[in-house]
Amino acid sequence: MPSDSKMIWMDGELIPWEKAQIHVMTHTLHYGLSFFEGIRLYKTKNGPSIFRLKAHIDRFYNSAHIAKVKIPFSKEQLTEGIKATVRANDFEECYIRPLCHLGVGNRGLNNIGAPVHVSIIVWPWGPYLGEEGLKKGIRTKISSYTRHHVNVSLTKAKIAGNYVNSQLAKREVVELGFDEAILLDPQGYVAEGTGENIFIVRNGYLKTPPLGAVLEGVTRDSVMVLARDLGVRLVEEVFPRDELYIADEAFFTGTAAEVTPIREVDLRQIGEGKPGPVTCKIQDAYFQAVRGEDDQYETWLSPI
Repeated sequence: MPSDSKMIWMDGELIPWEKAQIHVMTHTLHYGLSFFEGIRLYKTKNGPSIFRLKAHIDRFYNSAHIAKVKIPFSKEQLTEGIKATVRANDFEECYIRPLCHLGVGNRGLNNIGAPVHVSIIVWPWGPYLGEEGLKKGIRTKISSYTRHHVNVSLTKAKIAGNYVNSQLAKREVVELGFDEAILLDPQGYVAEGTGENIFIVRNGYLKTPPLGAVLEGVTRDSVMVLARDLGVRLVEEVFPRDELYIADEAFFTGTAAEVTPIREVDLRQIGEGKPGPVTCKIQDAYFQAVRGEDDQYETWLSPI
C-alpha cells in the first residue's frame, strides 16, 4: 500500500485507503469483468493538471458500453470525483485509476443484475519502465503469447480480464531478463506491448500498427498528433517482427510508460542501440505538452 495515498473515491464518497474493501463474493473477482483507465496528473506552470482527462473519461464509458454495463454516475460526476480524489490526497503529480467492477450478485456467469461499483484510486508512480529506460531505452522480447483476436476479447474495451494475457507475457520475458514483452497479433504481425502501443521509425517514416487488435491508446493518439505537428511522416500499417528488428528506432507509448525508447528486441540491437533522433524529438514534445510548456496543446490539460 502506498503510504502517501490517503483517500479513495468509492461510489461517490471519499473514504480512507484502508477502508476501501470489497466482498470475497464480488462477481468481478470470480469472473474478471471490470474495466479501468490509467491517467496522469502532471505539474505544470498553471498548477497540477490532468492530461487528456476527457479522452480517458470517454474511453472509460466506451468500455462500459461495449461490456453492456451501465455506470451509475455521469461523466461530469466522474470528472469531479477524479479531481476531488487528487485534491484529497494533496498530490502535484500522480497516476489516476478509475475502476468499475461488478459487486455481489448472481453466483454464476450471468452478470445481469449485479450491482455496479465505481472507484477512483490515485498514487505516486514514476516512469513505468524505469527512469533509466526512459532515458536510455529498454530491452524487449517477442512473447510466445499471442495478442487477443478481435472477436475473442473485445479489444476496444479496457477490460481487466484482457490483461491476463499481458501478465503472462510480462512475466515470461521478465523471468528471462528482459524489461518488457512485445506481442504479435493472431496473423503474426506486431501488435503492442503488455500495456503499451508501439511505434517504429524506418526509412524516414514513423509507423504504428493500425487499430485492429490493439487498444486505442490516448498516448498513442497524442504522439500521432505531435508527430504530424513536428513534420514527421506517419503511417498506420501492419509490419512483421523482422521489420521491427531492422527498424532505425522504436519506442513504446502509454499513460504509464509515457514515451519509452526500445533499444533491443530479441537480442537484436535496434538502430544504434540508444534513443534515436525522431524518438527524442517526440519524447521532448510529449513532455513539454504534458507539463504545460507548449501552449499549442493547452486544451489537453485539465487543472484540478
